[in-house]
Amino acid sequence: MGILNQTEVTEFIMLGFPSLQPFHKPLFLLLLLVYLFTIFGNLLVFTVIRTDPKLHTPMYFFVSILSFLEICYTAATIPKMLSNLLSEKKRISFSGCLLQIYFFHSLGATECYLLTVMAYDRYLAICSPLRYPAVMTSKLCVRLAATCWVCGLLGPIAEIALVSKLPFCGPNKIEHIFCDFPPLLSLACTDTSVNVLVDFTVNACKILATFLLIMTSYLQIIRAILRIHSSTGRKKAFSTCAAHLTVVMIFFGSILFMYVRLTKSYSLDYDRALSVVYAVLTPFLNPIIYSLRNKEIKAALKRTFHCQKQSGWSGGVACPIKAGRSREISL
Repeated sequence: MGILNQTEVTEFIMLGFPSLQPFHKPLFLLLLLVYLFTIFGNLLVFTVIRTDPKLHTPMYFFVSILSFLEICYTAATIPKMLSNLLSEKKRISFSGCLLQIYFFHSLGATECYLLTVMAYDRYLAICSPLRYPAVMTSKLCVRLAATCWVCGLLGPIAEIALVSKLPFCGPNKIEHIFCDFPPLLSLACTDTSVNVLVDFTVNACKILATFLLIMTSYLQIIRAILRIHSSTGRKKAFSTCAAHLTVVMIFFGSILFMYVRLTKSYSLDYDRALSVVYAVLTPFLNPIIYSLRNKEIKAALKRTFHCQKQSGWSGGVACPIKAGRSREISL
């Protein structure tokens, strides 16, 4: 009978940023603008890469997948965060909380794997340029992207299954801006040491392994670039990696401190701030990093807008774009 009473909690209240309660409406407007820009910016990058044949190369194929992933990733948390900023109750059901955790962690894992694949692509392109066209074929690109998605979506299933069996008897207030494993486990009415161990092990293996693979790739890339005699060649090689490396450092820098640490002595506001970095800031910066700082995507944007104007002036006639010598990949 006691066990039945312990499973009475069927919904939770997410506290968010209690100290910023008077500023919830301005925060709502700011977060809404950030979210709209994130959706529009990543959708624009995805669409331009998909429609411009000059960008049908392995590197931009993975960038387009990353942009689509960021749209899905932010949809797992930001809409509910926006709703909570305007709502007094800020409630979420137990099943809804588990679904949010699942999609947030599965899509986050997919991003870890995809960033690793992108590092491998840059490693082949710079360290083995002669073998690159033969190795990084369109079929391999599609397989690598599919593997990232499958592995990411399967990853959190064991953790979710373990959490779903835990009894919750109160309190039901989650000290976080969205549902996540650590704050949810702290509310369970039983020993959660197994859950904590599994959660730490999965995150440590997943995050550390992918981060180390990326750093290993970049060490080899830097060594190869330093051997280039031409300063122009070195600058061009570095420029092809700068955007990806920037995203890697922002994303992994925050999740490593959040999920792979031996101590939990940091303040709740510290954890919430880190969550904003990898859940909101990284997807927001992605289209800026890959478009405003990328000459090829900026050129593709100009061609796209120019073609749309020509089509409008000529009564809808399509504007052909020459593919040049790019190796096309079916997107």
